Amino acid sequence: MSGREITVFATAAVQEAYNVLVPLFDAAGPWRAATTWIPTVDLLQRIKDGERPDLVIMSAAGIDELIAGGRLAQGSRVDLASSGIGIAVAKGAARPDISSAEALVRTLRAARSVSYSTGPSGAYLAGLFERLGLAGDLAPKLKVVKGEPIGAVVARGEAEIGFQQIPELLPVTGIDLVGPLPADIQQVTTFAAGLPVGMQDAYGAAALIAFLRTPQAHAVFRDKGMTPA
Repeated sequence: MSGREITVFATAAVQEAYNVLVPLFDAAGPWRAATTWIPTVDLLQRIKDGERPDLVIMSAAGIDELIAGGRLAQGSRVDLASSGIGIAVAKGAARPDISSAEALVRTLRAARSVSYSTGPSGAYLAGLFERLGLAGDLAPKLKVVKGEPIGAVVARGEAEIGFQQIPELLPVTGIDLVGPLPADIQQVTTFAAGLPVGMQDAYGAAALIAFLRTPQAHAVFRDKGMTPA
């Protein structure tokens, strides 16, 4: 390794694009990214508990929280890409009406089971369902999942309707992406990089961030369902 390995902690929303781009970064040298994929809640806790990778990639809100807590360096946040929340059903299933907030409420009241993750989309949806007056109706049929794609839960038939970041739903087999949340209740999440205080390789981390903001990287993010920063 000779100090040329960059340790990265990242959340899954960027994984599809990242997995295309990082081999190109590695091949160009002189650094190689060693990446650990961690659910948002766990990633936050691990950094708060004192773990120090060279680079953290997660929601911008999470990066800001860690900066405020003194775990990431002030001014180190760099936005990479953003995405909205999508809605999926099992492949070939009838596509529910999600054309408006009112239609989505009717769809969810009629659904047998609903699932979302513990990540940024799930945190938003929990509040959204409260605002829409759905929390009580959904409580007995809601499955909250950590560390597994919601699409996999839907594909296995464990949830009739699943919600997650669109780039996390797109690669899953056995599901159909019905579409995004209606525009008036959509939540767009920005994903960003940040540098932990006391990381080992600031130069390598900065080089990876720069690579993830190139036109080449932007094209890959778009291809994987994200909007480049």
